[in-house]
Amino acid sequence: MKFLAAIILTALIAFVAGLYLPWWSIALASFFIAIIIEQRPAHSFWSGALGIFLVWGLLALIIDSKNHGILSQRIASIFPLGGSSLLLILVTAVLGALVGALAALSGAYLRRLILDNRR
Repeated sequence: MKFLAAIILTALIAFVAGLYLPWWSIALASFFIAIIIEQRPAHSFWSGALGIFLVWGLLALIIDSKNHGILSQRIASIFPLGGSSLLLILVTAVLGALVGALAALSGAYLRRLILDNRR
């Protein structure tokens, strides 16, 4: 239950933060959710990864569908992706997931460090 709550909260806070803050605010969202919701570090890692993967993947897919894939196909042709807009969306979501996962892992370890020093 905590795992699902962490995924949903990470996605929600990252989305709202992304409206007003720079792209790296997704790391802050994952970090603080991992501090607030106590989980094992591996679960924090995966909840941060999945939360950001869903947000960035869905946002990239929505943006791509609004312009009929014109921009993403041109960007994908610059990279060795064969001009595939869906592959570009997948790469975007995976990169965001990596940032969110590492930030959540850092938050989980910081929480563990703080709690161990209090005892």
